[in-house]
Amino acid sequence: MIFMKRFLLAFFGFISLSFSAQENKGFQLSSHILDISQGKPAGSVVIELEKYNETNRQWVSIGKKQTDNNGRVSDFLPYQKAGNNGKYKLVFFIEDYYKHKNIESFYPSIEVIFQIKDNEHYHVPITLSPFGYSTYRGS
Repeated sequence: MIFMKRFLLAFFGFISLSFSAQENKGFQLSSHILDISQGKPAGSVVIELEKYNETNRQWVSIGKKQTDNNGRVSDFLPYQKAGNNGKYKLVFFIEDYYKHKNIESFYPSIEVIFQIKDNEHYHVPITLSPFGYSTYRGS
């Protein structure tokens, strides 16, 4: 019986750690940068979140965050009762990241535009190299 309790505590502790490492429950949006040229997460990259204002047709900055050592930002866009529906843009400022590594790169920044249409969690990561990138809606 004691073994079973310890097993269950270890198992569910692992699940909660795995879950919380990717997503912060209080926030609707997260991102991650994987530098595929290095095979490592891209830490210390500034990411700006902007929302499109349909009335005046302009992008409005919501805030800037910096990726942690695991290349993640998990606390963009707090959940709101009214919802966060709309068009958003993440701007990944990668020029300084590669300059710090003494690597020439083609893109000074990368803009990813997407829509939020519900209250689900949105994970918008990029895979990155000095001369290319890819993005997708993650989980």
